Amino acid sequence: MPNLSPTGQQIVQSLANRYGLSNDAVTHMLIAVYNGNGTMAQFSHPEFCGSGQWMRGGMTMVSDLFNNNLKCLVDNLCNDISNELANHQSTPFSGSFQSQSQNGMSSQAQASGQMGSSNSLFVPDPSTNWWPKELGSPTSVGSQNSLRYAYFADSHRLAVTTGGTPWVYDTLDHQIGGFSQQQGGGQSITFTSQYGTVDLSTLPVVSRDGSIHPPANAPAPSMSVGPAAPPPENRSENVAATNPSNDAPATHPSREDVIETLERLGSLKEKGYITDEEFASKKSELLARL
Repeated sequence: MPNLSPTGQQIVQSLANRYGLSNDAVTHMLIAVYNGNGTMAQFSHPEFCGSGQWMRGGMTMVSDLFNNNLKCLVDNLCNDISNELANHQSTPFSGSFQSQSQNGMSSQAQASGQMGSSNSLFVPDPSTNWWPKELGSPTSVGSQNSLRYAYFADSHRLAVTTGGTPWVYDTLDHQIGGFSQQQGGGQSITFTSQYGTVDLSTLPVVSRDGSIHPPANAPAPSMSVGPAAPPPENRSENVAATNPSNDAPATHPSREDVIETLERLGSLKEKGYITDEEFASKKSELLARL
């Protein structure tokens, strides 16, 4: 639970006096609205008759279904909290994205707003902004198990850490919309962009813990996050970079991996990013490796 700053404590006290609630109840709701990016909240507190949900401009639900006075109190309190959060927000609330895929099954989850934003009502957590300071404020952030990532759309950068030193990647012209962590026979991290699903390891590494351009054989974070080939000269070469390099240690891709890669190449061919000849050449190379 984040700690309140002196300003936050004053606002909590003011709201508690206004609504006849305890400081604990108001603090609970303040954190709930903050975790909902200032527009929604899931809460559970005895002074609100247990659990409930609130959405700005939408329906307010409480456990005491027919207690309209309680619904009105919750709605008014949450709206006041939302306004206070907006007035003390130093960076815009940023939605987070994360998904986890296990054995072919995928589920989506939304990370809390406090990871991707800064508000003067709370005492800053020094462990929150783990990425290099020069990157500024991220567009979106997320976490999954030990993996944490921060995406900076304006500067085309992506920071990733699994608990150790952060890696910074160049996202090229990708417009990243989500991450997934595949667990099974081979663990890897992929992201989605306008080009489909892409392996994170294909992005060029900009720095590792402040060191520019780490050696190609430098150890990467776990879960197959690591340095990739230099930035491609054109889109067709970028497609080739998503496949195993001829200079890499010999591997034996599974039939499923080959089929998935062929489907991705076929999609790029249909969109005109690669020619029929390039597709046929890559297809022959992939089938020969089975």
